[in-house]
Amino acid sequence: MSTETGGGLEGLAGLASALGDVYHIGLRVPDIDVAEAELSASMGLQWASPLHIDMKPWLPGEGYKEFELTLTESVEGPIHIELSHGTPGSIWDHNFGVGLHHFGVWVEDVGATVEGLVREGWTIEMAAKPPEEGYGHFAYIRSPSGILFEPVSAASKEKHERWWSGGSFA
Repeated sequence: MSTETGGGLEGLAGLASALGDVYHIGLRVPDIDVAEAELSASMGLQWASPLHIDMKPWLPGEGYKEFELTLTESVEGPIHIELSHGTPGSIWDHNFGVGLHHFGVWVEDVGATVEGLVREGWTIEMAAKPPEEGYGHFAYIRSPSGILFEPVSAASKEKHERWWSGGSFA
């Protein structure tokens, strides 16, 4: 592909910068402990303390729903591996498929990022808040071809860095 048409690696770099800074690859798993052990043994990864979160995100057409989510992330970066396991029926339910789930990126403005992607034909699957509240600090949005993307507010980066270094996520 020619760089004049936006192809090649230059085109990919432009896409990545338009979406934000990739900081994690999310994997949906049936058992966090088993997945941690497998990836620690095979890849030498270490893990942040697992978080058990009572979520109440906003879903289009449904409003707020309650889910339980357990997740952890590798402490090694710059791109971390996120392991997630959630309530049956949630976006993190492993019964919908185990393995690669989404990629997460730091963005300055979640609302502007989501709205821009919606204009390009992407579909909102879930967000921390409804559109009138700017979608909150994260959202899950799916591309027309099915790729799931999680823009996360860069304002929470310090909290993540503290967690990866062994501290509290709070």
